[in-house]
Amino acid sequence: MKKTLFLTVMLLTGLTAMAQSGSGFGIKGGLNYAGNGNYFDSTRDAFENPDKNLGYHFGIFGKLGDKIYVRPELVYTSITSGYDDGDFKMKKLDAPVLLGLKVIGPLHVFAGPAFQYILDTDFEGVTLGDVESDFSVGLNIGAGVNLGKLGIDLRYERGFSENEVNFINTNGGISINDRIDTRPDQLILSLSLKL
Repeated sequence: MKKTLFLTVMLLTGLTAMAQSGSGFGIKGGLNYAGNGNYFDSTRDAFENPDKNLGYHFGIFGKLGDKIYVRPELVYTSITSGYDDGDFKMKKLDAPVLLGLKVIGPLHVFAGPAFQYILDTDFEGVTLGDVESDFSVGLNIGAGVNLGKLGIDLRYERGFSENEVNFINTNGGISINDRIDTRPDQLILSLSLKL
């Protein structure tokens, strides 16, 4: 009887500890702001054309741990980058693996690698060649706040390696030798819901 009671108490204590650990999974979505070159120039352009470099993302995430945690994500991302000659659009799958730390109350910080697979690229009115590599690796670093099951975070993403796409034909002053660096360089604002 004592063994059964002891095992029951231990089991309930373990389940309670797991329920409060912060582990779980959920959905997320939000907006991306792609900056090309100098962020100060991009910010000035954003006031003149607020939707010029905006994109969106949505996906799922998991979380293991509480104070120190690992958060893998799988996210579909659509990015638009404005250039003088038109808009460059890229669609990709992102798989960040973030290591996070709960700082004070609901505030947390995180960083980690982001693995990217480029699904499609497009530049208005111009035929593009293939991207040098469909797969690339970048870095995510940011901070967020969790309020119950709802979370909001702001992060910066930057690609590690150069990854270019070439123009195939000429159009409106763009020469055949022009290229676009497709590595991510963006600010990401996300809203998440833990299920």
